[in-house]
Amino acid sequence: MVIKTRKIASALKTKGFKIVKEKEDHVYYFLFINGKKTQIRTKLSHGITEYSNDLLSNVQKQLNFEKKDELLRFISCSIKLPTYIAMLENKSAIEY
Repeated sequence: MVIKTRKIASALKTKGFKIVKEKEDHVYYFLFINGKKTQIRTKLSHGITEYSNDLLSNVQKQLNFEKKDELLRFISCSIKLPTYIAMLENKSAIEY
């Protein structure tokens, strides 16, 4: 499985993630809820145009998804922001 990096970035931005810092090689995205930064974060590489299984697994873990299918639904936008926030709250993975 391969997903374009720009598709992942677009899904993150749609779901309340914002770029907090950019380095030469990576862009760091943090989830913001009601204007407050949470500890939920991931990073995407500037130099990689597509993410394969290994890199998708890293993003999956960073975003607190248990299954790759959940990440894929998140990226395809079938998991909406309220559902994602509820999932994080149920896991006690989010602090305000």
